[in-house]
Amino acid sequence: MEYHFLARDEFERRVADGEFLEHAEYAGNLYGTLTAEVERIFADGASAVLEIELVGARAVARRAPDSRSIFIAPPSTAELERRLRDRGTNDDADIVRRLKTADGELAARDEFDRVVVNTQVATACSELVDAVIVLCGAGDG
Repeated sequence: MEYHFLARDEFERRVADGEFLEHAEYAGNLYGTLTAEVERIFADGASAVLEIELVGARAVARRAPDSRSIFIAPPSTAELERRLRDRGTNDDADIVRRLKTADGELAARDEFDRVVVNTQVATACSELVDAVIVLCGAGDG
């Protein structure tokens, strides 16, 4: 899927017109998945994998109840904070906001079909691939 960057007023108009499968505001920015893009992928006979946050995942679950979901979690909130600080791209206020958001997201992990804990990137990637195969039914033979 390709990224499309829209002006805020265009994004909001398209939300009002019902063009998004899911959409959310995160850290002051608007994000969403256009329904037409997912339908195009399906028309090509492929599956769509969306990398979205909790609000978006809940919207997809409502609109596409046969969809499958995977929650990628940090090993702990302390480790998440360490990772955010080590990036050096966020100020203290932004880190506090992100951690508060993460608390709510982590509390919702049971809403997902599978949970992958990102302790080590290589291991988490392997578990993620395995989860996608199982959830998509590709591991059935």
